[in-house]
Amino acid sequence: MQNALAAAGYPSRVLVACSGGPDSLALAAVAAYFARRGHVDGHPVSVAGVVVDHQLQPGSAQVAAEAASVLRELGLSPVEVRAVTVASTGFGPEAAARDARHAALEAAADDLGCEAILLGHTLDDQAEQVLLGLARGSGTRSLAGMRPSRDRLLRPFLGLRRSETLEICEVEELSPWHDPSNSDPAFARSRTRVEVMPVLEEKLGPGVAESLARTAAILQQDADFLEDLAQQTYLALVNRTPDGAWLPEDDVRDLAPALRFRVIAKAAADVGGQQPGYGRLQAAEALLRRRGSAGPVELPGHVSVYRLSLSDLEQDRGAVPGDPAPTGPREAARCGKLVFRHQKSAQQ
Repeated sequence: MQNALAAAGYPSRVLVACSGGPDSLALAAVAAYFARRGHVDGHPVSVAGVVVDHQLQPGSAQVAAEAASVLRELGLSPVEVRAVTVASTGFGPEAAARDARHAALEAAADDLGCEAILLGHTLDDQAEQVLLGLARGSGTRSLAGMRPSRDRLLRPFLGLRRSETLEICEVEELSPWHDPSNSDPAFARSRTRVEVMPVLEEKLGPGVAESLARTAAILQQDADFLEDLAQQTYLALVNRTPDGAWLPEDDVRDLAPALRFRVIAKAAADVGGQQPGYGRLQAAEALLRRRGSAGPVELPGHVSVYRLSLSDLEQDRGAVPGDPAPTGPREAARCGKLVFRHQKSAQQ
């Protein structure tokens, strides 16, 4: 806890997100210790609490109210319960619940003047995250798992095992609530937790969870480096227009594949789209190997990407300012732009 708050610059007011489960309840107990002391390493700190009621299970309001009562008994102040409506987002119920929860936490932090939000994710959660990413064929960013800190979100327990949070609750004489969805086989994460991880530990020996979490820590450094490099490259190449953006295809084609895919994804996000999956990115990247105008390829979030050859541009609209003059018809067919447009923007 101290290391997490120190890394965040010793926020003077923090918010503990608590479901009433063992991980977040243990986190609340540790945070309450520092709240009673009034400082962390000599830096003043006060601790508030919030319980998010997802309203997905019968009796959820009662569970939330009981968790809030425990937080008040621990000394957190103020403590709020925030009910949310989990709307379908097309990315599954777990992602929809997470989005609704994070929105409620950010709003609570704003209202209560909190500079940091503490989450109770453990090393076991991190290992499950990496394993799910592997199973889904995800990229570096997904395999890097959850960050110890991101913006206001802090995860002080990422180095602790779930068994250790149970021990904290036992020592503090707390009776955590055990969410039945955590063992519901309808959810991929629950199957990973209850069925897959125990088999891996049995067949491969102890330490699997630690190894997966260590993999996440290593990949976080790689992902950060590639992200920074891709952002710099994208900003150097992008040309924005009233209805979207375009990239000079020769420059994009010359990039290393790891950068090329990331730059294309950034262009899609820049015009209002969502993160494309690998298959869609491959389809967009394949436009670079076409001759003449090609596409569009549809990307998530109503974004279309297509190739315009310079010869077509000159024929339709005259020479394009700033583009190099082609030396002949074949060269003109090879030169072009990778154009990104948000469909709603294009219709306006």
